[in-house]
Amino acid sequence: MPSSFAVGVMAKAPVPGQAKTRLIPALGAQGAASFQRELTLRALQTAAAAAPGAVTLFTAGDPSHPLWRHCHDRFGVTVVTQYGAHLGERMQHALQALLRTHDRAALIDTDCPILEARHLAELQTALDVARMAFIPAEDGGYVAIAARELPAVAFGELEWGTAAVMRQTREALTG
Repeated sequence: MPSSFAVGVMAKAPVPGQAKTRLIPALGAQGAASFQRELTLRALQTAAAAAPGAVTLFTAGDPSHPLWRHCHDRFGVTVVTQYGAHLGERMQHALQALLRTHDRAALIDTDCPILEARHLAELQTALDVARMAFIPAEDGGYVAIAARELPAVAFGELEWGTAAVMRQTREALTG
């Protein structure tokens, strides 16, 4: 019997002045928010191709933003508000929610538009032999994470936003 696979997408509401703030000098507040919107739609397209009918959008920021309804209507995704004190807790809660109803789950954010469904399929296959799998990012973090079981220590005391995240995650999982 094949295992079930779900994908979660972590996304921030595309609110001008609050989304992609490092890009505001180049794109303006509205341009940065529009870019965030397009990245979200691209990530959902990838997730829906990898796990048809099993995609959850975990949202941050304005919970009533009209994009969330659009995403639900366009992709048929479940929309859930992220919760947790820091990124690690939010990721932990999201993966736990996916693993309650699926044997395997992956979590992505919106910041890697070159991520494709085949990459998520490779992560799913990696779970045949590993409890967790990652696609590392060039900056020391990761682009995607997949799990078939989620240790409580997976996202503990990490220095989020630094080049040490992938290394610290590996240490937490093997330590």
